[in-house]
Amino acid sequence: MTFVRTRLALDGLPAGSLLAVRLTGEEPRKNVSRSVRGLGHLILSEQEEADGSVVLTIQKKGDPKAA
Repeated sequence: MTFVRTRLALDGLPAGSLLAVRLTGEEPRKNVSRSVRGLGHLILSEQEEADGSVVLTIQKKGDPKAA
C-alpha cells in the first residue's frame, strides 16, 4: 500500500520533480526503493531519522525541459 501512495504522488508530479517519502520499517523501505527504481525514477537520498523512519528523496524520471 505504501508504494501505491508513492506512485500516485509521483504520477501527479511533472518530470524532474522531487518527492520526499517517510517510511517506517525495513520492508516498506526495501519495497518502495526497489519499485521506484524499477519505474526509472532516481532515489537521491535515504535519510535515517531519529525515530527509526527513513525519508527517501525521489526525483521523478524525465527531463523537465522536454515538457
